Amino acid sequence: MIFAFANQKGGVGKTTTAVNLGAYIAEAGKRVLLVDFDPQCNISSSVGADIKLPGIYEALSNNIDVQQCIQETTNRNLYIIPSSINLTGATVELVSVEKREYQLKETLRRVEKEFDFIFIDCPPSLGILTLNALVAAGRVIIPLQCEYFALEGLSQLLNSINIVRKELNPALDIGGIVFTMYDTRTKLAQEVVKEVTGYFKDKVFKTIIPRNVRLSEAPSHAKTINQYDPDCLGAKSYKRLAEEVISYV
Repeated sequence: MIFAFANQKGGVGKTTTAVNLGAYIAEAGKRVLLVDFDPQCNISSSVGADIKLPGIYEALSNNIDVQQCIQETTNRNLYIIPSSINLTGATVELVSVEKREYQLKETLRRVEKEFDFIFIDCPPSLGILTLNALVAAGRVIIPLQCEYFALEGLSQLLNSINIVRKELNPALDIGGIVFTMYDTRTKLAQEVVKEVTGYFKDKVFKTIIPRNVRLSEAPSHAKTINQYDPDCLGAKSYKRLAEEVISYV
């Protein structure tokens, strides 16, 4: 199953969710492939990938077989296709490519059967890269920060998902909305959770990810949270989220 982690708003915990959810699913014995589809390379650095080696850009441009772009991580069962600043060029190069929205889908098709889960970490935009990810994926996981402006961004993203479903990928579904950076001390955070849950109901994950400084520290050590501090509140939350995802796939 291919999941896209998407939200055009930056700083919502999208990469943190993709990498740590992937780590705990891998820890449970599933083979997980992370695809860094963001030129900022955040998920690549989070697992200590070598971005100087061929990555997703080289696979897309057909300069190299995607199999050769897969790197092991220090987590058992967790693999990554890294990104690099070169991916920025793909936003221009894909414009003139026939069936440009399907390039990532065709690339991942060659390795899809080797993994139980493929997680695509999208850039914080609704451009051609995110569009490719939505076409390649079967489900979208939407990390949502518990603040007012997050709701505005959510409506834009859902509109894009509906367009992709109608025009390019009828199989696309919302895999779930996961609340991130939840602060129990603020009334607004509680109101956002209540409003979104009331509207989307079973599309909202039961597990809520709290604000947790250890989650912010882990990437600077090139470690996932289950390696860095498995006993912290953030780690326990992502482990529960992984159990939720595994249970419904």
